Amino acid sequence: MRRKLALSFATLTALAAVGALAASATPAAKAAAKPDMVTVWNQTMVNALETAKTPPPPAMRTGAIVQSSVFDALNGIERRYTPIHVQPAAPPGASREAAVAEAAYEALVTLFPAQKPTFDAQLAASLAQIGGGPNDQSVQRGLDWGKQVADDILNWRAGDGINAVLPSYSASGLPGRWAPTPPTFGLPLFRAFANMTPWAMTTPSQFLPGPPPTLTSALYTQDFNETKAMGSATSSTRSAYQTQTAQFYGTDTPAAIWNRLADDLAESDHLTMTENARLLARMNVALADAVIAIWNAKNVYDTWRPITAIQQAAADGNPNTMPDASWTPLLPTPQFQEYPAGHPGVSNAGLSVLAAFYGNDTSFTVTSAGVPGVTRDYTNFSTAAEDVADARVFGGMHFRFSCDTAIQMGSEIANLVDNTVALRVHGPDR
Repeated sequence: MRRKLALSFATLTALAAVGALAASATPAAKAAAKPDMVTVWNQTMVNALETAKTPPPPAMRTGAIVQSSVFDALNGIERRYTPIHVQPAAPPGASREAAVAEAAYEALVTLFPAQKPTFDAQLAASLAQIGGGPNDQSVQRGLDWGKQVADDILNWRAGDGINAVLPSYSASGLPGRWAPTPPTFGLPLFRAFANMTPWAMTTPSQFLPGPPPTLTSALYTQDFNETKAMGSATSSTRSAYQTQTAQFYGTDTPAAIWNRLADDLAESDHLTMTENARLLARMNVALADAVIAIWNAKNVYDTWRPITAIQQAAADGNPNTMPDASWTPLLPTPQFQEYPAGHPGVSNAGLSVLAAFYGNDTSFTVTSAGVPGVTRDYTNFSTAAEDVADARVFGGMHFRFSCDTAIQMGSEIANLVDNTVALRVHGPDR
């Protein structure tokens, strides 16, 4: 049986009383701006990702599902932009806030069923904030529409290849090609993303870069030696700040880092709920497509990680790359191929979407759940992307050329999203 408000009347009444007390607060308390419904549920999504310890590629897919559901639910009422997937068809008078809350709730409770009590509590708080009581027709219409949109998007993405049966993988054993790495020595993870249905791209290979530099090239030699020196677990040339940078960006997912930033920017810039929903949807679509494009390239080129390259350098045919059989990286090597680098590429895709909206020369502060109490302050988005690239080299996980290539891919994907996703139907873009 379809739940109406998912909560008992008594619960809603009690929560509404809490809302009434808040409404009677002093003018100074009222002056403190509250996050809008889009931000509240985006924060709920980030908390869910971190509670579940969701790995980066699935986290980006989740972000796109949730924020596309929110955007299409709101846009289905306002009809200002082209939809991401669900055509605008909300019933007349549907509550915008209720549609946003329910779309996010439905997506999250489907993707994270173990966290349902948390989502139930947040939905109760959201409905109390909206007000209107359990029989309010506008609220109910918003809830029904939000659920329909989220279910449509969840059904669409259920067939995107996430559960595809993949051909077996065997490491070739050739110089330059990927080999299992410690600590797990397992096969490459997330291979399904290489051929996943994109969000804005036409194909997973739309932005396939050229191959990495040859093992005997000057660029490979230069970047090999940089990672060997700067990314070693026992490096004497890496500074304490550089070590912290590697840990800062290596212990939290891009989806969590950049969604938190997007929320902070939206609040400080006083975005409308519609602007916020659109920007979050675009950013998360860019993150998700960047994952697909990068994993497609990883699987095309199948290149070895620095730990393999440095330990087995005697086999690479390059007299200027000296082997070190005992070399280990500062941070554990992720269990998939090296080129191009994932974190810099997806991060720059998200950051480039934010830069297109706010302007590149925007000041902001970034936090990482993996390094509590530590922040990074920036005066533009480009520098943040460069820091992510540095972090992967300092962590010993990537070569510089892989980061540079990935950053370029992220820029191209963000440009595609800005020009094709959630376009204004009439009037100026913002």
